[in-house]
Amino acid sequence: MVSFTVRFRFTPEDHARVEDVLRALTTATRREPGCVSYVPHFVEGEPDAVVIYEQYRDERALEAHRASEHFQQYAIGGLYQMMKDRSVENLTAIA
Repeated sequence: MVSFTVRFRFTPEDHARVEDVLRALTTATRREPGCVSYVPHFVEGEPDAVVIYEQYRDERALEAHRASEHFQQYAIGGLYQMMKDRSVENLTAIA
């Protein structure tokens, strides 16, 4: 299992657009056979921040996600263009 969070910031003016792109990306990602969990969140108290919790069956499933047409369209062509900064935290499950 591959688990991680992605945190990014954007300008408050892009809030509605970020939400629309995340909804489309989430719908498509959850249909991937190797996706276990994909849950985007706006961060309470930080109107310009998003955290996405992601889990994939294995590295191959994660690679397929990143190579997918919807990732290229919504993440690379959408979210990445609005991000002010981005960080990733790789996670190791305890149980």
